[in-house]
Amino acid sequence: MSIIRDESLAPAGRRKIDWAGGHMPVLAGLRRELEQDKPLQGLRLALCLHLEAKTAVLALTLRAGGAEVRICGSNPLSTQDDVAAALAEQGVGVFAWRGTTTDEYNDFLQKTVENGPHLLIDDGGDVTQLLHTTGTQWAGHCLGGCEETTTGVNRLRAMERDGALRFPMVAVNDARMKHLFDNRYGTGQSTIDGIMRNTNLLLAGKRVVVLGYGMCGKGVALRAKGMGANVIVCEADPVRACEALLEGMEVMPALEAARVGEVFVTVTGCHGILGEEHFAAMNDGALLANAGHFDVEIDVAALGRMAKTHREVRPNVTEYQLPSGNSLFLLAEGRLVNLAAGDGHPVEIMDLSFALQTLGVLYVREHGPSLGRRVVAVGEEMDRRVAELFLASRGLRIDRLTPEQVAYLGSWRLE
Repeated sequence: MSIIRDESLAPAGRRKIDWAGGHMPVLAGLRRELEQDKPLQGLRLALCLHLEAKTAVLALTLRAGGAEVRICGSNPLSTQDDVAAALAEQGVGVFAWRGTTTDEYNDFLQKTVENGPHLLIDDGGDVTQLLHTTGTQWAGHCLGGCEETTTGVNRLRAMERDGALRFPMVAVNDARMKHLFDNRYGTGQSTIDGIMRNTNLLLAGKRVVVLGYGMCGKGVALRAKGMGANVIVCEADPVRACEALLEGMEVMPALEAARVGEVFVTVTGCHGILGEEHFAAMNDGALLANAGHFDVEIDVAALGRMAKTHREVRPNVTEYQLPSGNSLFLLAEGRLVNLAAGDGHPVEIMDLSFALQTLGVLYVREHGPSLGRRVVAVGEEMDRRVAELFLASRGLRIDRLTPEQVAYLGSWRLE
C-alpha cells in the first residue's frame, strides 16, 4: 500500500531513477552483492529521507537485498511526486507527496513505521523521535538504524545523554566519506545551484553572507567564492571564525553582515539565526536562503509579521515588502533551498552517502543487539571500503603502505 499524489507520473519518475542509478556505481556494486546474498530477507525497513531519484535508487537497492521497504519524505517540499509514483510502482511502500501539511507529514511518518520496522534510515531524526515518543508501540522490533545529517546526529546524542535512546543508531553523518564530501561538496554545489536556478541572478561580485562555517557552511562559502562572490562568514565558534578568516573570508557578526550583504545563506542547524533585527537592517533586494535541515533558521513568521505585503514573484521565490519600502526575497519558504527548490546533492556524492547507509544497515542487522543503546561511530573499515569502491569506479589506484611502514607508524621506538 502507498499514498502518493499521482500514479500516472511514474514513467517520468522511472526516467529520473534510471539516470541517477546509471551514475551511482558504488551503490550498484553493493546491490549486486545484496541481490545474490539477500541479507535483509524478512526484515522491515523504514526510511525517512528526501524522496527524489537518488533516494529511490537506495530504496530499490535495499529491496533487492530482500527487505520490505517503506519510505516517507523528510521534508514537506523535497518529495518529487513522479519519483514517488515510480517507486510505489516497483513495490516500495511510499507515503509522501510534495507540499504536505503538518498533519499529512506526521500521518505519513506514522504509516511508515506502523508495521513495526526492524531497521531505520533517518534524515533529521523525525522518524526516530516518533518511535521514542508517540509511536513507541511500533518500536518493539527495531534493531537500530542510521542517521545521515548533522542535525539528526545532534538530536540522537542528546537522547543518548538523557538515557532516552531505545536502540543503537549509526552516525553515518560523521563518516569521513560523508562529512568531507556530502556536507562540503554536496551542500556547496547544490545550495548554489538552488539559488541560481530559482533567481537567474549573478553571484559574481555580490556580497554573499554564509551563516555557519561547519562542513556545510564551508562548502557553500567555497562554491560562492569560486563563482566570484565576496564572501562574509558569521560564526559563534571562534576557531571556525579563525578558519574562515585564514581562508580569505570576511568575518563579522550577523547584524553587521545584514547591513551589507546581498545574498544570505543559513547553514547552522540552529534556530533563530536571521530574525526581525536582521531583516530591518537589510538592503532592498536581499535574497534569503536556508541550507540547514529544518525551516527554523530564518524566522519566516517574523518576516511575515513585518511585511506589508508578500507575493510569489517566481517559482520558489517570495517577495516580502517591508514598511520601509525595501523588499526581501525568501527562497523555498525558508526550507532547504537545494532540495525544496532543486534536485539536491550531485548524484555521485549521494552514491557515496547511500553506500554508507547501506553498509550501516547491514552492520546494525548483524550486530544490533550487542551495540547497546547508543550512537555508534562508523568504523574505519566501512569508510575505507566506500572510498576504495569509489576510486575503483573511476579507474584509479593508490599506494599501499609496506609492512615496514605500518610497523613504523605504529611504534614509538626509533630503531
